[in-house]
Amino acid sequence: MGILSWIIVGLVAGAIAKALHPGKDPGGFIVTILIGIAGAVVGGWISSLLGFGVVDGFDISSLFIAVLGAILLLFLYRKFSNKA
Repeated sequence: MGILSWIIVGLVAGAIAKALHPGKDPGGFIVTILIGIAGAVVGGWISSLLGFGVVDGFDISSLFIAVLGAILLLFLYRKFSNKA
């Protein structure tokens, strides 16, 4: 998947993750986008490790995996940034 596709999937995944996991974040909108992009990468990596296949295109399963990865990273970000 091209870098532009990852950014678009990450943007959508970050927005959905923020809606599903609301709360006060230490960062703003840009941080949420970056977490969404990283979540897309992490979700795809974990998915391929667990044998669910690779994330290689923009479809509903890729978006679902990216959202799960973004929620995981958003949770971890909130947990560790609040302690600092």
